[in-house]
Amino acid sequence: MSTERTEHISSRRARHLPLAPPAWLLGGLKPSTAPIPWAAVARASVAMSVPLAVGFALDEPEYGALASMGALAGVLGDTADAYRMRVLNIAVPQLVGAVGVALGTLVYGHGWLAVAALTLIALVSGMISSIGTVASVSGLLLLLNAVIGAGLPLPEPWWTAPLLLTAGGLFVLALTLLGWPLRRRQPERTAVADTYRALADALEAAGGPGARYDERRQEVTQAINHAYDLVLGRRARVHGRSPSLVRLLAQLNVVIPLVEAAPAAHLRGRPLPPEIPAAVRELADAVEEGRTTAPVLELPAAHTPAERAVDAALRHAAKIVHVAEPDLNNVDDRLGRPAALRVRARRAVRDMVLSRASWRYGLRLALCIGIAQCLVSVIEVERSYWVALTVTFVLKPDFGSVFSRAVLRALGTAGGLVIAAAVLSEVPRGWWDVPVMVVLAGLIPAFSAKGYAFQTAAITPVILLLSDLLNHQGFDLIRPRLVDSLIGCAITLVFGYLLWPESWHTRIGDRLADTVDDAARYVERAFAPVADEAAFAVARTARLQARRRIYRDLSGVRSEFQRALTEPPPTGPRAAAWWPLVVAVERIVDATTAARVRVNHGATPPPAGEVESIARRLHDLADRVRSSTVPVRVENAEPEGAGTSVLAPVHQEIAAALAIARPES
Repeated sequence: MSTERTEHISSRRARHLPLAPPAWLLGGLKPSTAPIPWAAVARASVAMSVPLAVGFALDEPEYGALASMGALAGVLGDTADAYRMRVLNIAVPQLVGAVGVALGTLVYGHGWLAVAALTLIALVSGMISSIGTVASVSGLLLLLNAVIGAGLPLPEPWWTAPLLLTAGGLFVLALTLLGWPLRRRQPERTAVADTYRALADALEAAGGPGARYDERRQEVTQAINHAYDLVLGRRARVHGRSPSLVRLLAQLNVVIPLVEAAPAAHLRGRPLPPEIPAAVRELADAVEEGRTTAPVLELPAAHTPAERAVDAALRHAAKIVHVAEPDLNNVDDRLGRPAALRVRARRAVRDMVLSRASWRYGLRLALCIGIAQCLVSVIEVERSYWVALTVTFVLKPDFGSVFSRAVLRALGTAGGLVIAAAVLSEVPRGWWDVPVMVVLAGLIPAFSAKGYAFQTAAITPVILLLSDLLNHQGFDLIRPRLVDSLIGCAITLVFGYLLWPESWHTRIGDRLADTVDDAARYVERAFAPVADEAAFAVARTARLQARRRIYRDLSGVRSEFQRALTEPPPTGPRAAAWWPLVVAVERIVDATTAARVRVNHGATPPPAGEVESIARRLHDLADRVRSSTVPVRVENAEPEGAGTSVLAPVHQEIAAALAIARPES
């Protein structure tokens, strides 16, 4: 039984239980199956306990606590695989965070000036968060550190806190880079090898149950996206042609014909011979180990167009994977080599300034921070800076649903306070804090892999322990921490969620409709007539780029829908209603790719009129999605088109999709 079906049955049973929590909350509280990153656990334990130990050794525990806080930010930001991205993910936010704590320190104790300064910083933080992943973390740390600087009496002079926080983060970076000399290319090589392994799993599932194959194909899409991001991202920083990177890119490029052949193999309706996925796994091992010995392939004879497509693609991949010295001037980037960093930065800033969404998110964040700071300025609240910190953590739409994050943060904080209460009441302050920090810090990456509520539960006792070293309040920190967190969550829910229609009036239908229109254009491009061999090569490259983009877009749509599923009504139920259409559109693209592969290997091409008819029906499907708030399922919708046409499976998938998206009567 597929994971999606199991979760659907579980949520349906939960709805029938008396007083059962809602499905969206149960989904957030369910631990992820992601493995625990043990290397990150060890790194976090060392990175956060060593500064604390140094502080005690120098009889300056406050300094050690600030450095550990900086290390905490570095631990949370160390989420990338490639070393270049890890440097950016840790170093850039640390430098921006240093600016934030410096600004906060300068307005500490200045009343309404501090309120105005933090509100303005929140606007800037929200806007730069729209640029990308590194910018989002940088914006988060800019505001977090500014709130800390404006809310806590930090050591003098003003540059002490920025220096210590940055030193703690850079210590995490130093620990991260210890393996760079030995594993410089390993993340990229592993990502390419994992793409081959994901493809082997998909080929093994081809011809079997549709749900299992769909899951494996989605894993292939994610693996390809990740591998291209790593390899092309590194090439953007390499001047000239690097033989090792060109080889990796060539090995990744030859996966694409195999990926295209997989849907055609699946539509045969019977499993592939086991020798084929086994051969792909052997190629994965060769990529990861860097082997260049001549391949030995013992594959069964190919008879049908789909079998010939798989056979030809696999033999070509084996040849390229084992090439010792690839042609440096004959390797496509497929998705296009990224522009120079300076050019991308200029475009990002321009898009941020001109983006309505960027301004709206910046204003939402500024409004909530301003209200939080006004509230704690008018009403005496213990440890008032925690209110703004909670708002900052929760109001991050690019990190997940704001509503569910607020609820899960409240629950996670309550769970973390149980641990913190035991630590603050039973463990004497001093050197005993160091071994306690070793354990608590290691829980952060371990729990972060399981979900947001678990991450919050792990971070809470660490923050309280470090805060106690700065404030010396002990167990008395527990109650204000809970109260301030609940106040921050309430402010976020009211002023950052309910007052903004886009929060609860989701546009997932519009995003899905745009993807359906892209699928129509992909069908037209896949079967566009070509005049000669040169035009065929150009058309093939354009088709590959279009297919990669639409699969990447579909992956983004899936992520957006999965995020919407964690929202309360009406957004969650509406996303659940449209979810079958997301799967249907993916199958339409798969069927189109399979038809193109069959034509490439001997099947009769479809007439131009049939292609135009399919594109027209897809555009009609997009219009139906835009005009319907809730789909109405219709059974036994009859597909159009000839049953013997190479596009017959496309007609069937479109008929199923149109039945799902029938407008309400």
